[in-house]
Amino acid sequence: MSTWDADAEGVLRLPSGRLVRGRGLRHPLPAGPEPHFALHLRGRRPPEFAWETRWVRWPDFWLPLDRPGFVADLRELLRRADTERVEVACGGGNGRTGTALACLAVLDGAAPGDAVAHVRAHYRKHAVETPWQRRLVKGFRAG
Repeated sequence: MSTWDADAEGVLRLPSGRLVRGRGLRHPLPAGPEPHFALHLRGRRPPEFAWETRWVRWPDFWLPLDRPGFVADLRELLRRADTERVEVACGGGNGRTGTALACLAVLDGAAPGDAVAHVRAHYRKHAVETPWQRRLVKGFRAG
């Protein structure tokens, strides 16, 4: 298997160099290869896709309903990013996706206080939309 092209649309380089793609499910699938594995962050179950997915129940503008499950899913996504194309996706690709990418960056070695800025600088400038999403990232611990 292979990972993403670092210059592909929506691809974020994590502190370790691993690559993960973020995107909005309401938008067309970006050109290029499909992911091997994806976390879908939605309030309702998303439709089926041709690749392996995991649903994290997460209402728009809020936080994941099962935090321990969310952390476990992020750990799996990070592990798989070593050798596979992995993505994180919500409806628009900003709030929930940005928050998950920032938490993923913390798991990958970023300081919790720097993770939102990293995602905004290298993924989307409006990522992590709400104060409680920013608080989740700032209090997120890799341990």
